[in-house]
Amino acid sequence: MQAENTQHGSNLALFLAIKAAFLHAIFGALQKGKFNPWLMRAAIDLSYGLMALPFALFIVPWPEYYMWPIFLGAFIIHTAYKVMQAMAYSRGAFTVVYPIVRGIGPLLTVIVAYFVFSESFNHIQWFGVFILLFGILGLAIYNLRFLSKGRETLATALIFACITGVLVALYTTYDAYGIRATANPFTFLAWFFLIDGIAMPLIACWKSKEAIRYSELKSLIPRGIIGGLIAFFSFGSIMLATRLDKVGEAAVLRETSIVFAAIIGWLFLKETVGPRRITLILLIVIGAVIVEWGA
Repeated sequence: MQAENTQHGSNLALFLAIKAAFLHAIFGALQKGKFNPWLMRAAIDLSYGLMALPFALFIVPWPEYYMWPIFLGAFIIHTAYKVMQAMAYSRGAFTVVYPIVRGIGPLLTVIVAYFVFSESFNHIQWFGVFILLFGILGLAIYNLRFLSKGRETLATALIFACITGVLVALYTTYDAYGIRATANPFTFLAWFFLIDGIAMPLIACWKSKEAIRYSELKSLIPRGIIGGLIAFFSFGSIMLATRLDKVGEAAVLRETSIVFAAIIGWLFLKETVGPRRITLILLIVIGAVIVEWGA
């Protein structure tokens, strides 16, 4: 809080945004597996909601009265985002859907932040944004060309992916507004995670047609707990970054998560990373560097 509106705060925001990108890549990799997106997200949300409960009730200051409508708005936006994301992931390949979502999000965030927070990018930063977006969307197109299965539901998945990207921009801007509205940012974070953890477990129960076996729960519960912890430090970091510095810059830097996701996929998931994908990944890095250097 003391670092706000200082050079130290800007440097801290840069660190938080890059950390959020790295953790977001781990968060995305964690959701790839035998569980459908609804169950996995429900386990994560329930975990971080329960973790946030004692912090919200007993540790951070109580929210100001005007924060409750803001929390309601955040709940609605994030629930819509997670439903659209699950719809996209359940219909299309992760390597195609994810880059589209992450490519649309930062561009719209920069535009919305101009109107909401009067933030503006100079020509150099806009050049960096378009290089980064070219790399992200190039990855989606490249992965789409070599997609071998799931093409029958791909058109629907792409529609849901575009809607999800719009909601990413909306929640990024809205969360930045919310965390700046309260005196203590950790009040917003604690109550946000508590409230945000309610919807997806209920939706997953409603959509689940079969009971989960005990053997599946033994694997699902630890993943949910780990995902909940990662969410605290990933989403919490990007929210704090938007309070300390420009919302648009934080949103753009967060999308370097695709770079970390490719590295994780190569090192741990044994995915192939050829020269074309490496070139596109380098464009993402170069674009992010230009955005930050041109500030």
